[in-house]
Amino acid sequence: MAIAIFENKELQLTWIDVTAPSATELSDLSQQYGLNAYALSACLQPDHLPKHEDIEGTHFIITRVLIPIRVGQSVSIQSISTKIAFFYRPGLLISIHRIPHDFIEDVRTRFFDTGQLRVVESIVAKMLWHILHSYETPAVRLSNELDDFESKVFSQNLTPQMLSELYQIKRKSLMSKKLLLFSQEAVSSIKLSDSESDVLQDTRDLHLKLMNIYDQIHEDVSNLVNFYLSISAQKTNEVIKVLTIFSVFFMPLTFVVGIYGMNFDYMPELRERWGYPALIGFMLLLSASIYVWFRRKKWL
Repeated sequence: MAIAIFENKELQLTWIDVTAPSATELSDLSQQYGLNAYALSACLQPDHLPKHEDIEGTHFIITRVLIPIRVGQSVSIQSISTKIAFFYRPGLLISIHRIPHDFIEDVRTRFFDTGQLRVVESIVAKMLWHILHSYETPAVRLSNELDDFESKVFSQNLTPQMLSELYQIKRKSLMSKKLLLFSQEAVSSIKLSDSESDVLQDTRDLHLKLMNIYDQIHEDVSNLVNFYLSISAQKTNEVIKVLTIFSVFFMPLTFVVGIYGMNFDYMPELRERWGYPALIGFMLLLSASIYVWFRRKKWL
């Protein structure tokens, strides 16, 4: 575990940043700062969804930061995001996370050390802004991937792999949208005075923007999947149509050939000199009749 303690004596603020703690170390934090042990145990659950609780005057927030997913890795809450927990009350902020994050150092040097943000709630709101900002670049990437797929689908350059890749995009957008939806509780829980409300309003605006973006991505990918399936079904229907046309042409001809292929002694046409050309002519006339009928029905 790594613990960094920062203090702004002018504003009487203390920020304790904890990285990769163990259960024993969290228990020590609980006793030292009077934190709820059950809430601290939630910090060790890797797939915990965002939430907010107010426990005995201390606010407890769990959020999730989006992280790059490795190639070939299955899409899940744990694979696309990592958890950050906050405990805060007047004068004290404790942040707990498994891996280091650059934006934490940025918020500390730019806003905490300089006193630009004067209350704990403002610092938490700024941290939430950076956490939500991690969803923006993946949203742009998913949108660009969808544009590429849309070009391929509309040009009917379809491959079986495309459907699997579209499903992955849909799952990523659905997971991200789910995390944003649960994060709304944490964003709404922060209360600031009018003089400090700018950073909170920026966070709320970003959250609303991201919700709309991921809603649109999810809708677009669903429409694209449906269009892909429609085009695939259309191609299948065209193949079946061609096979049906061939079947209709050759079934009556096969029937005629089958009759004259029977080994009976008394078949009058077999002994006639004109039998063979007459039969060929009849088969040509039959094929022409089928062709004219198809043309009138506009099936050809």
